[in-house]
Amino acid sequence: MMPLAPTLRRAAVSVVCLGALIGVGVAATTPNGSRPNLVESAAAVVAQPTPSATVAPTSTPEPQPTPESPTPLELDLSPEVRQVTLPQPEELPLDPYENTPAIEVATIRIPALGIDQTLWQGMSLTAINRGPSQWPGSALPGELGNMVIAGHRTTYGAPFRYLDLLVEGDLVEFDREGETYVYAVTGTEIVDEYALHIADQTAAHTATLFACHPPGSAAYRIVVHLQLLDANGRPVDDNPLISYEVVDAVTPAGALPGQD
Repeated sequence: MMPLAPTLRRAAVSVVCLGALIGVGVAATTPNGSRPNLVESAAAVVAQPTPSATVAPTSTPEPQPTPESPTPLELDLSPEVRQVTLPQPEELPLDPYENTPAIEVATIRIPALGIDQTLWQGMSLTAINRGPSQWPGSALPGELGNMVIAGHRTTYGAPFRYLDLLVEGDLVEFDREGETYVYAVTGTEIVDEYALHIADQTAAHTATLFACHPPGSAAYRIVVHLQLLDANGRPVDDNPLISYEVVDAVTPAGALPGQD
């Protein structure tokens, strides 16, 4: 078979290309023979909305009530007023040597003077001759009022011989009915035998020691004043929340007992 001439080969290639183009054209037509609008199709694809994620609705928190400020406590710092009837010292005996029963009141200790003795009761010399003796009717150890105690300086053991050596702050202790009451010295004074004010009862926890002065003479009296202390060593009457209203107070008459 003889090869095709160049003219015939070109004609065959042209026929093949034409057929391919016809095939493409047929594929690009719609069933009704119209051509689709490619621009509109592309726009339709672009215009489709993108599905968005569903967001759960956020609940608005309800406002919480503002906490109320606590009502400040109103402290009543006014002192408590206590109505009291103070002890009433008995009248001094007309006969200083009258018979007096031996009544033990407590034990008295004065560490600075080395004293540790029974505290008796009575203002007769009969009672004081036994040892330190409490004025009947005056306050007892630890009680509100003024506890008044007498003692000798040169006779009958001379328990108060060196009373003049006591200084402010020295302690005087009393044991009574299982309790110990501690007093501290607050001062000393010299008075005459008629200075009965040393037995005055006041709305405070105090005590008074007295004896003849100078030693060996009954011309004057030496007086030592004491105040009751609490368990912390502070005066019990230094409490601003307690005050006392005295209902009655009595001062006895006569002269302070004395012998030496």
